[in-house]
Formats: sequence, structure tokens, C-alpha cells
Amino acid sequence: MLTQKTKDIVKSTAPVLAEHGYAIIQRFYKRMFEAHPELKNVFNMAHQEQGQQQQALARAVYAYAANIENPESLSAVLKNIANKHASLGVRPEQYPIVGEHLLGAIKDVLGDAATGEIISAWAQAYGNLADILMGIESELYERSAEQDGGWKGWRTFIVREKRPESDVITSFILEPADGGPVVNFEPGQYTSVAIQVPSLGLQQIRQYSLSDVPNGRSYRISVKRESGGTTPAGYVSCLLHDHVGVGDEVRLAAPYGSFYIDVNARSPIVLISGGVGLTPMVSMLKKALQEPPRQVVFVHGARNSAVQAMRNRLREASHEHANFKLLVFYNEPLPEDVQGKDFDYEGLVDVSLIKDSIMLPDADYYICGPIPFMRMQHDALQNLDIPETRIHYEVFGPDLFDE
Repeated sequence: MLTQKTKDIVKSTAPVLAEHGYAIIQRFYKRMFEAHPELKNVFNMAHQEQGQQQQALARAVYAYAANIENPESLSAVLKNIANKHASLGVRPEQYPIVGEHLLGAIKDVLGDAATGEIISAWAQAYGNLADILMGIESELYERSAEQDGGWKGWRTFIVREKRPESDVITSFILEPADGGPVVNFEPGQYTSVAIQVPSLGLQQIRQYSLSDVPNGRSYRISVKRESGGTTPAGYVSCLLHDHVGVGDEVRLAAPYGSFYIDVNARSPIVLISGGVGLTPMVSMLKKALQEPPRQVVFVHGARNSAVQAMRNRLREASHEHANFKLLVFYNEPLPEDVQGKDFDYEGLVDVSLIKDSIMLPDADYYICGPIPFMRMQHDALQNLDIPETRIHYEVFGPDLFDE
């Protein structure tokens, strides 16, 4: 339990750390990777090179400090972080390493201004935060391992099918190499794929949404090819697209994630996705259309038909289910899209244009896509007086939704 004096010191020094946050976090990662290079196999080195991880951690540290009197207000954020950690295989013994180098980085950057009292207060605060996260992660690990078909750590899977979904998205159907069952998951959750990246000489881990409903035998992920395999963003996706085929092995973590629909609810759901953000939505949609069916509106934005994944299957489902309405926005439609009337609206997703279709009694709204897209849709829904408690979103990558 933190004393009031410790809380006061952390709160009073939070603005100073925010001012120097990026420099502190840069120093932290440099120190930690020099002392423990093996942790490069856990951290996303693409985000490191782009500076995203540093910015996100700096914001997270400040958010924790600013809310230290009321940590319950961060419960949703901490739950999300713990799920990401569990999916990466973060272990309790790694927390002291992070704490040591984070405090060392604060001292390095602030110098004499980081007095012993300040460092001690932040050490206690970090220890408290670590205990909270380790507690949540322990429960997640145990819950996964105890379920039928569950496991802890990494499990080897075989690629049984590889199917192009568009010019940029490919689906992989994966089955356990040991022939056993796989644990069920909530529609919207993800799995982590661990793969060796030769150009880095490191293992890298990426999280991909499970894009089908649970079946107890296999998982499906749908992967967008990011720009160029020699660029940070494309390290893993291009390896999967170009070098991983049917019969090859990959290692997967059990499913995790705090972004999913309530499968027991019967109220309407509105799914709003941009680009590859549709992958968890497809899982949610298929589950929601099972008996007893729910009313579903699926709003999707893409450049055009060439890059929209699963478009034919979505159209077919909209014709087969009276309770399912599909609305597609193309911001760069191809001539054949216009000729074939392959979309509903030209431009970026604009919920104000379709408010009559999406403003349903007691509906929940789920958003997934690039972070700017999600911010735009979140704000647009609020402008339609949709309560914050009914707006749910998923963030892949290191950013917190609120900056």
C-alpha cells in the first residue's frame, strides 16, 4: 500500500517526468537492451525504430502518476496492457529488470533533481503497478491453461491453409502440431505469432485478431502485408506472406484480449472497421448471426475492392440474414467498383451519413482500425450522443487511445 507521502511525491513530480518523458524512455530502452539484449526477442523492434513504443510508455507512466490517487480509473487500460503482456509471454522476473532500468533512466536524465526521496517514491509506485499487472496476468495465464485445449507459453502450429483475401490481406488456418484441441476464445480476441526474423537475427512477436468463430480445432488469422519486408513495419507480415506456406510451422500464444462482444447479450451491435480492422469484426459478426441471432450493422471503410478482404462473403451474408446490414465506404473506388455498385458510399467512413441505420436502441458500438480512424469514429459517435459506455475499441500497437 502506498503512503500518502509517496503519492504526493509521485503526483508532484509527474509533470517533470512528462516534460522529459521521451528522453527518459529512450534512455530506459538503451540501458535495458544493453544489459539484457535477450529482451529484444520480446519487444516489437519495429515500434522501437519508429519511436512509437517510447512515446506510448512515456504516456503510460504519466497517466499512472496522474491517476495514482484513483488507480481504479485506469482499470480498463491496465486490463488491456495485462492481456497484451500475457500474449507476449511476459514473466514476473522481467518486471524487476524493467523497474531497475526505468529508475536508472530517470536518474540519468534528471541528474541531481532526481533525489533519493523521489527515486524511492517512484520505485514504490512502480512496484505497486507491477504487482497489479502481475496479478492480472497470473489469472489470465492460469485461466487459459486450465481450459480444455488451453496452454501457457508458446505452442507449435501447422499452416493447413493459406488463402489470399485481397491484394494485401492473406488468411492462415492454423492447427496444433500435437493434434490436440485448441481453447475457445471470445469473438474479437487475438493470438500472438512468434517468428524468427533473419534480417534482425531476432525473434519477433506480432498480435493478430482471430478472424473466425471458435471451433475447437484450429484458428484463423488474417494478416495485412505492411510496406516492404525490409522496413520495420513489414518485418513479420512480409515473412508470413512470402515465406510461410502450407505445412510450415509457427508458434502461437493462447488467445487473449479485452476487446470482444458479450456473447450472452441480445441487444444490437454496430461494427465499425477500417482496413484490416475488419478481422476481429468478422469473428464477432459470425458469432452474432448464430442462434439466437442479433441485429448487426457492419460499417466498413477501405480504399477500394482490391484491398477489401472478405468482401464477397460479407455481401453474401448480408443477403442471407435479414438481421444483418452491411454498409461499405470506398475512398478511392476503382472504375469497376463504380460500374458494379460494389460499395455504398464514396469517401471516408462518416457515421453522420448513416445515423438512421446505426442509431439502434441499446446498441453497442465496436471500432477497430488505424488509430486516427478510431479517434474519428469515436468522436463522431459521441457527437451523435452515443454514451461512452457503449463505445468499445481495440488498439493494436503501442499507442494508448487517449494521448
